[in-house]
Amino acid sequence: MLKLVGVTKTLGGQPVLRGVDLVIPQGKLTTIIGRSGEGKSVLLKHMIGLLQPDSGEVWVGGVEISRLRGQALNEVRKRFAMLFQGAALFDSLTVSENVAFPLREKLRMKGVDVTTRVEEMLEQVGLAGMGHKFPAELSGGMRKRAGLARALVMRPEIILFDEPTTGLDPFMAKSIHDLITSTQRKFGFTAVMVSHEIPEIFGISDYVAMLKQGKIALMASPAEFQQTTDPDIREFISVGGTVALPAAPSRC
Repeated sequence: MLKLVGVTKTLGGQPVLRGVDLVIPQGKLTTIIGRSGEGKSVLLKHMIGLLQPDSGEVWVGGVEISRLRGQALNEVRKRFAMLFQGAALFDSLTVSENVAFPLREKLRMKGVDVTTRVEEMLEQVGLAGMGHKFPAELSGGMRKRAGLARALVMRPEIILFDEPTTGLDPFMAKSIHDLITSTQRKFGFTAVMVSHEIPEIFGISDYVAMLKQGKIALMASPAEFQQTTDPDIREFISVGGTVALPAAPSRC
C-alpha cells in the first residue's frame, strides 16, 4: 500500500531522513517508534505528500507521489485521513459539524446523507448523542474520539496516526488504542501510527518499525521485534517501557 525508497530530507540544514526504505503492508497496523527528534512525524508527512523528499521515491499503491502537485496530488490524498496529536478540531463547530466537515467540503454531500453517516461514525467511536457539544466541552479522550470519527467518516484506505495518545492518562490511552485497533479490524484500512507508548504498542500492532539515525533500523512483527540483538533497540524498548526482553541470542 505504501512504499518509501531511499527517502532523504534535510530541514533547517539538519539531515533528518537519511535514506529511508520502508514498505507498509496493506490492511495492517504498523507502528513507527524511535527517539524524540528522529523524524517520525516528518516521515508521516512524506507519506501523505505534505513534504516532498530531497531524493528518493514515495509510492501510494502504484502511484509515485514525490513529484506530484495540485489536483494530481489531491486525488492521491483522497485515499488518506490523518489523526493529529491534538485532534485538530474546529473550536467554533460542534462535534457533528466537525465530523461532517470533510463530507461537505470534499464530497459535497448534503442533508440526510451527511447526518446519517456522521451519526454512524459517532456511534462507532462511543460518542453517540454527543454531536451537539463543542470541543471545549469534551475531555481530552473524547476529543481524540471525535478526531477519529472525522478521520473515519470519509472511509479512507489509509489512516495516519501521529501520537494519538499524547497527553492522555494511561487508562484513556489504552481506551484510544483499543478503539484504533477495533476500528482498523472492522473497516480494514491500512494504519500507520507514530507512538512512544511502549510496551502497549507491541500488543496492538501487526508490525513495528524503528527509525534510528534517519533510517529504518528494524521492521518486524512485535514478537520478532522483541527478539532483536541490536543493543540500541533493546535499550530503547526496555528503558522506554520497562519491557522484560528475552536474553539476546549468544553470538558464540
